[in-house]
Amino acid sequence: MAEQSLYRAYRPKTFSEVVGQEQVTGPLSEALKAKKVGHAYLFAGSRGLGKTSVARILVREAGCTEKDLYEIDAASSNSVEDIRHLTENVYTLPFDSPYKVYILDEAHMLSKSAWNAFLKTLEEPPKHAIFILATTELERVPDTVQSRCQVFEFKKPSRGALAKLATDVAKKEGCMLAPDAAELIALLAEGSYRDALSVLQKVLTVSSDKKLLREEVEKATGAPKRELVHSLIYALAKGE
Repeated sequence: MAEQSLYRAYRPKTFSEVVGQEQVTGPLSEALKAKKVGHAYLFAGSRGLGKTSVARILVREAGCTEKDLYEIDAASSNSVEDIRHLTENVYTLPFDSPYKVYILDEAHMLSKSAWNAFLKTLEEPPKHAIFILATTELERVPDTVQSRCQVFEFKKPSRGALAKLATDVAKKEGCMLAPDAAELIALLAEGSYRDALSVLQKVLTVSSDKKLLREEVEKATGAPKRELVHSLIYALAKGE
């Protein structure tokens, strides 16, 4: 049986568990408390920032069950026929939830004709429908669509936040992560929570030590050794 990825194992289940996206989770939490859930959201930001996780939390907090949740990969289901099928389905009532929720991942991949077919439903959806569009390329989502949605932009975390995440998860996995090892993982993650945990998982897989040093991260990932980096920086500084 394949081992569950750390990113899935530690995926946040509540808004309070989401790291570093308070500008998103705060307003959404307040909307839920006030029972003012919107009908169209657009989550934008680079990969691995938690867009899908936040969408699923919103779905759960709104009282929607799995039966009334529809997740669509717009990278593969992006034709006008796909969207027409969605817009026909949206008018049927939910099974056992107050809402039917549609999460469209990689929404920027929809074709122009698909967007045109979607606009009317997005502007005047039935009361029981919620659309959550997620994209890594906001500029490719038509302005006419953006204006019909509540747009939330997800921020890239600092290296310090990524290092803390790696350290905390390593501890939960029974390992101590040396500070410089955590810093290297944060550097390799390039601003992605998911990638930080993927790098950590790679290190945990190849090491049996309970204390993980930077050298083990270098060995597991192929990252250049610190001494080599320092020598290159020194050479560049001297103009060699």
